[in-house]
Amino acid sequence: MTEPHPTLLQLSLLGGASFREVTRLLGGLTWAEASAAHPALPRTLAEVIWHLSVTQRASLNIASGRADGWPDDLNVWPPAPLTEPEFTAAHADLLAGLPEAQALARDPSSRARDVLTDLAVHSAYHWGQVALLRRLNGTLPPAAGTGA
Repeated sequence: MTEPHPTLLQLSLLGGASFREVTRLLGGLTWAEASAAHPALPRTLAEVIWHLSVTQRASLNIASGRADGWPDDLNVWPPAPLTEPEFTAAHADLLAGLPEAQALARDPSSRARDVLTDLAVHSAYHWGQVALLRRLNGTLPPAAGTGA
């Protein structure tokens, strides 16, 4: 049986339509690169990825019905500089949440669609930051289907 074509919501969550696929965008990312600070920029790649992981997890919990709403005490940015294990865990959780987001977006309830749409818009903003930081580092993976 063939997989149905991804919906616009699925593509908005995972990339591949209007921006690089998330897994490709994160390809080859190392702790050394993720933790490097840039002059005049407020966040490292590691901090942005940690933020994306936390907000994705909370959103997926709401969209799936595991949670009723956004946790009141949720820190959406790391409260202290990240360690390599913290970054590695956030990076892994972010990637692990992508198939769940795709599954939930295939035929979402009204509430799930609203939550996932908000997540897609929020994440797109931060995926742009990830792309910019990787471009500044000279490590931005090429777009799919291009040699550059």
